[in-house]
Amino acid sequence: MAKQLPYSTMREVFARFEAAEPEPRGELEHVNAFTLVVAVAMSAQATDAGVNRATRALFAVADTPQKMLDLGLEGVTDHIRTIGLFRQKAKNVIRLSRILVDDYGGEVPDSRAALQSLPGVGRKTANVVLNMWFGHPAQAVDTHIFRVGNRTGIAPGKTVEAVERAVEDNVPARYQRHAHHWLILHGRYTCVARKPKCPACLIRDLCPYDDKTLEPTPRTEGRSAP
Repeated sequence: MAKQLPYSTMREVFARFEAAEPEPRGELEHVNAFTLVVAVAMSAQATDAGVNRATRALFAVADTPQKMLDLGLEGVTDHIRTIGLFRQKAKNVIRLSRILVDDYGGEVPDSRAALQSLPGVGRKTANVVLNMWFGHPAQAVDTHIFRVGNRTGIAPGKTVEAVERAVEDNVPARYQRHAHHWLILHGRYTCVARKPKCPACLIRDLCPYDDKTLEPTPRTEGRSAP
């Protein structure tokens, strides 16, 4: 685990992220706050691409809590069979839809505590919804952010909660809104787990990671001179 980067370095890191991707977006498809909650909850132990393939048809017929209840457990289950843990996730979708209809007038609350009270919604899902839909500077820490935070010193911590606090405490305020998206995308496509793509990394010179991968050695054509 790297030490926390100095504040001046943090500013440069996120200035580069912003310059490369001024408005980063999450990759889960959704049309409103409700479908975002459902999509993020379904993404546990599943890829965003896999969730999107399953939810496109689902959200076409059920994009509100009441429509989801009208579709019923069997209908939801049939739509998401390709997603891991689909049976439990379908039950959670029906249960959370019922709670939203009965307790919140069919609207998604903008409170972390209220969101976390919904079946299948943990702190990460709540933070994603708060950030992406309601514009709160909430930091949703997944495996990518946990790895990048510790490897680079952007947000070191031994637990998800510690990394979340490190992002909140150390990322400059102007970058808080998009911080978790930049870090997720960086971890998903550049700072990958097994063999990070350090030669292509836009913060390589600022990163203290000791085991950086190197540029491939060019092959020499022909035989070497005697």
